[in-house]
Amino acid sequence: MSDNRILDLQSGLTGKIALVSGGVGGIGRECVRTLLAHGVNVAFTFVEDLEADDVLTLLETAPQNLSAHALDLQSTASINQCMSDVMQKWGRIDILVNNAAVGSATVARFADDLAGQDTAMLNINADGTLKMCQAWLELMRDKVTDFHLKIINLSSVGGGIGVFPGFRLSDGMSKAAVAHMTRQMAAELTGEMIDVFAICPGATNTKMFQSSTLDPMTPDQRAAFTDALPKHRLIEPAEIANIIVFLASALSTPLHGAVLDASMGLGVHPGLMTGN
Repeated sequence: MSDNRILDLQSGLTGKIALVSGGVGGIGRECVRTLLAHGVNVAFTFVEDLEADDVLTLLETAPQNLSAHALDLQSTASINQCMSDVMQKWGRIDILVNNAAVGSATVARFADDLAGQDTAMLNINADGTLKMCQAWLELMRDKVTDFHLKIINLSSVGGGIGVFPGFRLSDGMSKAAVAHMTRQMAAELTGEMIDVFAICPGATNTKMFQSSTLDPMTPDQRAAFTDALPKHRLIEPAEIANIIVFLASALSTPLHGAVLDASMGLGVHPGLMTGN
């Protein structure tokens, strides 16, 4: 590939196969839509019994280019079955986007007590993402062609080590584990045609962030909080999706191993959110 050639993002992605975990809401849904717009066929995962209606709605937007797969990130058997089903449907997975996660508020649906919720947080966000990567590598490592395969993980502000009082300890721990795993995996794959990245979004306009942070506030508190954020606004899921699509393309290889701050500056100035 000539250094002087301008690459067409869409033509480079057309016909590729992506697996997006947690593809029904928030960043995941925008990621699915944006990948589709760039010619990618997308398999996405959902939580069984919780997102069935949303799954059907999303599938109807592009039935020939989408497939939906139930996934429980706390179950190795479910992860392996999901990978197997996607491979059976599409034959390969060129791009793995590990987006599915729970937060300090949304984890409550997986356990009644705090100890159980912490365990679920770590199992889903950290161990589940690890096992997704391991299962994908086992299936795809020997299927590399001249197109670099891509792993794109979602972490959190500052790679999970940003300090935000009031957030669950297990929340930051689980996201820090994802950032560390990304760097370690990238180091082990420097000699292979597989690129690995992590994205660290900031305050993003998703149901998860609304539940954990915005919903407990009064309208005045919410307005003041938003005004104090970088650029005086929330990040939109589509903005993170566009970064994911860039990382999925051939243009991103020089960034192999990067843990990208996509917080609009919150990662370098967490005091904007904490008031410190």
